[in-house]
Amino acid sequence: MCGQYSYLASKKALLERYQLNPADIDSFVLDYAIEEAEQKEDTPNIFYPSGHHPILLPNQKIYHIQWGLTPSFAKRPLINARIETILEKKTFREPFMKKRCIVPATCFYEWQVANAGDEQSKTMYSIAVKDQAIFSMAGICERYSDGKGGSYLTFAILTTEPSQQMALIHDRMPVILEPSFEQAYLDLELPAEEILEKNRNTHPHELLLEAKP
Repeated sequence: MCGQYSYLASKKALLERYQLNPADIDSFVLDYAIEEAEQKEDTPNIFYPSGHHPILLPNQKIYHIQWGLTPSFAKRPLINARIETILEKKTFREPFMKKRCIVPATCFYEWQVANAGDEQSKTMYSIAVKDQAIFSMAGICERYSDGKGGSYLTFAILTTEPSQQMALIHDRMPVILEPSFEQAYLDLELPAEEILEKNRNTHPHELLLEAKP
């Protein structure tokens, strides 16, 4: 799974990375998420489930969106969706077909569990992508009623089987899009099967793994 990640680059870097104009970013994102990261260059600004984080939508605008789908049957927000079965799950099928999004990140976090006899230890790793200061995780969105006549938008991150590097730490990892495929991923006219074929169990990226104290 992917349960924590960070965006630690600047507002300017985000605009340049996705070739956007300042007007293409929700003002709340500017005031909170990105500027907060700029002010904490040496302190990880970790994004957690249920928080609101910068997300790129197919309209080429970035909004501050809640992490975790909240269908009525779920006991807790659904923060991840397995790409291998995404078209088989009713909760995820329509969002993948019609409501895809990109989750900008500079790193994500995972824990390596080690067993020594009766003892168990966990090591936190920060994982970045080599030669991509900002990378794109594949996401999906869904909108829900707030019970007051309004609605709110949520997102989940797609996960896949781990690359050879990642398998040393965990049995899942986020789907990381190739830069050349990002706009195609946001093109909702493309068949879902084509999107799946391009991203199923492919790991073209070299990861940078750093154990955290």
